[in-house]
Amino acid sequence: MEYDTLCKLFLVILTVVSDLATDYRKPYIIHMDESALPASFLHHHDWYTLLLSSVSSSPNEIDPTHLYTYNHVLNGFSAVLSQSQLDKLEQVPGHIASYPDTFGNAHTTYTPKFLGLKKQKGLWPRAKFGDGMIVDASYFGYAKGTATGMAPAARLAMYKVLFLNDTYDSAATDTLAGMDQAIADGVDILSLSLGFFETPFDQNPIAVGAFAAMERGIIVACSAGNGGPHGYTIQNGAPWLTTVGAGTISRDFAANIALGNGTVTVRGKSIFPENLLISRVPLYFGRGNRSKEICNSYSLDPKDVAGKIVFCDFVSEDDGVDTDEITRAGAAGAIFSTEFVVFLKPRDFNIPFVAVVPEDGDRIKDYLLKSENPTVSIEFLITIFGTKPAPQVVWFSARGPGRIAEIGQSYLLSNYTLLSGTSMSAPHVAGVAALLKSAHPDWSPATIRSAMMTTAYTLDNTDETIIDMTTRASGTPLDFGAGHIDPEKASDPGLIYDIEPEDYIKFLCGMNYSANQIKIISGRSNFSCASATLDINYPSFIVILNNTNTTSVTFKRVLTNVADGPSSYRAMVTTPSSMKAMANPSELWFTSKYDTAEFNMTVEISLEGSFPQSDYIVNIGYISWKEINGTHVVRSPIVSAYAP
Repeated sequence: MEYDTLCKLFLVILTVVSDLATDYRKPYIIHMDESALPASFLHHHDWYTLLLSSVSSSPNEIDPTHLYTYNHVLNGFSAVLSQSQLDKLEQVPGHIASYPDTFGNAHTTYTPKFLGLKKQKGLWPRAKFGDGMIVDASYFGYAKGTATGMAPAARLAMYKVLFLNDTYDSAATDTLAGMDQAIADGVDILSLSLGFFETPFDQNPIAVGAFAAMERGIIVACSAGNGGPHGYTIQNGAPWLTTVGAGTISRDFAANIALGNGTVTVRGKSIFPENLLISRVPLYFGRGNRSKEICNSYSLDPKDVAGKIVFCDFVSEDDGVDTDEITRAGAAGAIFSTEFVVFLKPRDFNIPFVAVVPEDGDRIKDYLLKSENPTVSIEFLITIFGTKPAPQVVWFSARGPGRIAEIGQSYLLSNYTLLSGTSMSAPHVAGVAALLKSAHPDWSPATIRSAMMTTAYTLDNTDETIIDMTTRASGTPLDFGAGHIDPEKASDPGLIYDIEPEDYIKFLCGMNYSANQIKIISGRSNFSCASATLDINYPSFIVILNNTNTTSVTFKRVLTNVADGPSSYRAMVTTPSSMKAMANPSELWFTSKYDTAEFNMTVEISLEGSFPQSDYIVNIGYISWKEINGTHVVRSPIVSAYAP
């Protein structure tokens, strides 16, 4: 009897646990058909509230929690629901789709000058250069200067939507709510330094919210993500977004190293935040013991290194920079020989240490092996301007068919700490977009994006193609997109490629999105896929080869003259031997401002002789529309990529 009672109790407990497991509550985004609003309701919010109250039938069930009602980014709401409540809600008239909540991740004073913005002329005077400046800003003495924004006269509205990575606090529901409120507040520019794992556009909160913003004339700049240097890592890839990668600027932070009496000098990277001069301090190297030579954990004896500078040798690319062992052993500081010099972040410099490239590390090691009493002097707090080559594509910048490569490494920001990431890049482009919008209030988001893309440059300050920081090889548009932004040229692009919201819908049709999915993305019920196409009026041309070595594709484009008065242009096409491209017609004439002209671009590709790059086999070409008897050049990349 006792055994039987225990079994029954155990079965009851199992049943309760099972019921709880099947009705686990979690947040959902609910898309509704706004035309289904009953006549008895004045507002959708009241309708949604009633629907939520109607889906709880069990007295023991926790009621749904209404999170947000969305009025602009989409037609619908978000709520915390059990599975049974969701099942009932999906049966009500007007329900379109439900998606579980997803979680996003967060991706200086010198940068305006590097971008070519000047206070005497050009875009900045129109933005009232001088407003909102912070004089003598620095990071503990590094990067001294005057801190200004990209658009100093712009008014800023901040919407906190992302809190902790991979928690409910960094949710799509919050991101949509922030974008919804920004649209309601009437912003002109949205900058989002965050991203979600790439999903179909109808399930991506930024893609959905940005479509609604774009329709209202709002420019949306988003970081591409920090998934580099590999291909296929770009986030925020919807074509109505302006997606921004990361590049360096011509500034670096350094320390000078003098060995012995100063006959051998080396310059390394350091952002140690003190004005410190170390003079003729003993230099330690654990010669003969490889574990000590590379400063492995618990390898150093405090009796050997106390009060000394430790030299840590480079072994392989798998060896990073770990200052914990130096701190544990009580050394005065360290010099690390590492290939990861360019990858170091400010938080790595918690002790007096300098990172040098392996070539300079070999010079230091040679001195150590030849000297009986090696000493070193180190001068910290050095800011170097005009470094070459710059810009470079930063190693962490996500790769793929991006838009613009923009500054994103080591910036002097809000509380004057140096930060890195493509999240630091998107605000720069957003600021430039604000300047362009101020100078040209009638320009659409697509026009502003086109102006920035077609005037971007791809040569660094040594007149060579912008390189990939990781490989040191020349980059391609799959690394840096259209190129590095040039704000002054973007303000007067000559010609632009404009795109209407209807064109994006045709593109979605061409991508084989269902009518329901397109309704979710666009918020529209009345549209037609009769003119479905994958070729929209975008300022670039890309051909993806699948299971074929050769192909021929023809693109159609329309250019709009945004310069004052008539103009004419001639096409100049440059391609490698494995790519042929031809524009027809090869000359375009515009009679007045806002006049348009069409052309077709035929691209023929052969993999023979193509350039292998990272995860792709790539062909790279360019078409430049050069103004006849004028100065405007409208440049677009032509890219073919084959992923073997």
